[in-house]
Amino acid sequence: MMTENKKESTHPPLKRYRSNSMGNSVAYAGLLLVELILLVLKFIYTTVESIIRTFLPPLEKSLKDEIVLITGAGHGIGRELALLFAIQNAIIVCWDLDEKGNNETKQILKLKGYKRVYTYKVDVSNRQEVLDAAALVKQEVGSVSVLVNNAGIMPCRPLFSQSHETIEKIFNVNVLAHFWALEAFLPSMIENNHGHVIALSSMCGVIGLPNVVPYCASKFAVRGLMEALYEELRVGDTKNNKSEIKFTTVYPIMVNTGLVKKPRNRFPFLLDMQSPEKVANIIVKSMRRNYKEVSIPWMLMPLDRISRLLPGKFIQNVKDFIDTGLDPHTDD
Repeated sequence: MMTENKKESTHPPLKRYRSNSMGNSVAYAGLLLVELILLVLKFIYTTVESIIRTFLPPLEKSLKDEIVLITGAGHGIGRELALLFAIQNAIIVCWDLDEKGNNETKQILKLKGYKRVYTYKVDVSNRQEVLDAAALVKQEVGSVSVLVNNAGIMPCRPLFSQSHETIEKIFNVNVLAHFWALEAFLPSMIENNHGHVIALSSMCGVIGLPNVVPYCASKFAVRGLMEALYEELRVGDTKNNKSEIKFTTVYPIMVNTGLVKKPRNRFPFLLDMQSPEKVANIIVKSMRRNYKEVSIPWMLMPLDRISRLLPGKFIQNVKDFIDTGLDPHTDD
């Protein structure tokens, strides 16, 4: 009998257990309520801040003596970016598989008085070539602090008219090249806690279009890469060590660089073909303001976010009405 009583005394009363559990639940609910209130206050603050920034944008940061590496610098947007970054007194490193175009970019900059320009012939889809060239850049120029992943290709045909070799090449140049460049240059940025990564995605990385299915998929991948990488560095922040690596993802509509050969545009005054000069200007300005994303024209990303709330069939009707896209190429 005494043994049974002893055993029973080792267990806390059921009423006491329930009391503690209820107390913990109340405390947790109170904490959750406080966090929700803080979240609402942060929503109000960030919304007001966003509205203010629309009319009073952030000051543009200095790029003096920054080492800016641009892939695909031999023509188009890449060449225009090289010029604009040089105007900001940055040191320019031009990478391109087209050695002739790359050297032309260097000569154009030198004729304008910019001497700190370095060119390298690099196949950005080749990991080892990227790593070897990056080591050479570090030895001859220094640590890259601004990386512009600009190189890209865009064969334009229906999916089953594109060979598997073409699809692989699209992903090698448009996606994997970003990984190899990040592997080469991001560690030193993290070590110095200073740097900026710019990636050229596309509105085709936001809205799918016919005749460029692999290209759209590659640009969606770039979008995901940049968003996930930004989050990875952000969640690693601590109270005493906040990442100062900045990211800017760019979503242009059709740009007149030679990649778009057969555009179709019912309303050119709304969605006109963009010039490389205009696009490059917006990219540099957005980067200097540390914008995380920018679409060109600017209203396309906000419109896309709003459209996601509407019925899918209605959005398809809107697309049919606008009738803007890319007709298939016949000569690539």
